[in-house]
Amino acid sequence: MAINEKLLDRVRKSMEGQTNVEEKKMFGGLCFMVNGKMCICIRNDEIMCRIDPESIGSILSKKKARPMIHNGHLMKGFVFVNEEDIKTKKEIEYWIQLSLEYNKKSPPAKKKAKKTTLKTPSPKKNK
Repeated sequence: MAINEKLLDRVRKSMEGQTNVEEKKMFGGLCFMVNGKMCICIRNDEIMCRIDPESIGSILSKKKARPMIHNGHLMKGFVFVNEEDIKTKKEIEYWIQLSLEYNKKSPPAKKKAKKTTLKTPSPKKNK
């Protein structure tokens, strides 16, 4: 999947001044990690926003967006917003601010435990 460079530039401009931001390739696009947590992703002609799961219902009733469904499961707190629905600076900044606000209170990602290989001592040779 190709990343929409124009949309990417718009998100970058809106994220200027934000501290602890890292760009990382994920989900076939580019994600902005804030404080080590996924915040906004760009893929094709849409952004994926991580927002407060408690407010998704009321937000989706007022704004054009769709919930994220991954492998048939609803991903709580994630929505997709099409580029057509964020034409103005005010519209894109609305979604970015929602994502940044939730980022402050969202739990950190669970770190995957490193797999360790147990070494068994080799049998001692009798002399």
